[in-house]
Amino acid sequence: MENNNLNVLDEINKGATMGMDAIDIISDKTKDADLKETLKVEYNKYKKISERVNDIYSHYHTNKEPHETNAMNKMMTWYGVQMRTIKDDTPSKLSELLMQGTNMGIIEGRRLLNHNTRIDKDIKNVLNDFVVMQEDSIETLKKFL
Repeated sequence: MENNNLNVLDEINKGATMGMDAIDIISDKTKDADLKETLKVEYNKYKKISERVNDIYSHYHTNKEPHETNAMNKMMTWYGVQMRTIKDDTPSKLSELLMQGTNMGIIEGRRLLNHNTRIDKDIKNVLNDFVVMQEDSIETLKKFL
């Protein structure tokens, strides 16, 4: 059971750090002040989830930290954004890219919730909050389409 709890925490943290990485990349590409401000707010939501994961993680494993995205994934995210925005870096296109990544996070989060019914309550709560936060992010980003 403890291993399953750690695996779920690792997956949540990977999703949160990937979200922060993508927002950093998109923030650098946009000149739109409203989108930049929205991205700051969204970044902080991901950061709070990651902080919650780190707090919980220490109860299960004291000499290890939760998994994050690796350098290769960061590079691939950066490259993907660059390639998809060569001809179009409008707020609409940038929010579309973030929404696509966020939808993948929602799918993975729902899958984790559905397949890990026996995880500890505090982990289930942070996982559920993460999914709901991402669903809210989709709604927030829609106004930029």
